[in-house]
Amino acid sequence: MNGVSPLNGRSSAPVLSVEGVRKSFGSNEVLHGISFNLDKGDVLAVIGPSGGGKSTLLRCVTNLEPVSAGSIRIGGDDLVRDGVYAPPAVQRRICLRIGLVFQQFNLFPHFSVLRNVTEAQRVVLGRSREQATAHAMDLLDKMGLAAKADAYPCELSGGQQQRVSIARALALDPEVLFFDEPTSALDPELTGEILKVIRGLADEKMTMVIVTHEMAFARDVSDRVLFLDGGVVAEEGPSREVIGNPKNDRTRAFLSRFGS
Repeated sequence: MNGVSPLNGRSSAPVLSVEGVRKSFGSNEVLHGISFNLDKGDVLAVIGPSGGGKSTLLRCVTNLEPVSAGSIRIGGDDLVRDGVYAPPAVQRRICLRIGLVFQQFNLFPHFSVLRNVTEAQRVVLGRSREQATAHAMDLLDKMGLAAKADAYPCELSGGQQQRVSIARALALDPEVLFFDEPTSALDPELTGEILKVIRGLADEKMTMVIVTHEMAFARDVSDRVLFLDGGVVAEEGPSREVIGNPKNDRTRAFLSRFGS
């Protein structure tokens, strides 16, 4: 099956539904009909080899890349249906329901930490300075960075910058939070602090999609795993089953490199 089934027999509509998504760059098709659903409060880990389509899938679902075919439904509304996109104003409204944490932080270097977290709240959501600041400080405190509110990104470690980027994504109150290899730009000693933050969000039932190469983390934190290889879902299922006892030969070969 090329999808993620609802957990625990829940019948409510999924927060995210991806059906038959294809993506081509010229004559090169890199996603070959990807489908999955994600329910509220669930965590999906997307794993697989480099070039398997993981980041492309994330960019398509978060509307950074247009799909070539297929449908994406977020929060009950169609972002794209059978390859046809909603009007731009509707796309903007739908995309307010999602947040994305990038590999390379993407903080504004000329903004303070606090302004990095308040700017989109004020510009996109129209919150007052007081509202945006209060929300930002709550999030920075949650990230252990309240004391760094007046600092600039260049004054922070990579782990601290990534925690600011997570706070910035959370500041817009997304329904689904996406992570694209959130630890890939970090030194190994800084990886643990980011994984701890994401683990805490999972404990709070934040709905998340995490592209990751941290197999033990994917096994322990996510509800389900999608193994992407060559632009197709080679295997999917409960995380501990897929990572602990994969059925597909290609999945087994991939995971053997991690000693999972």
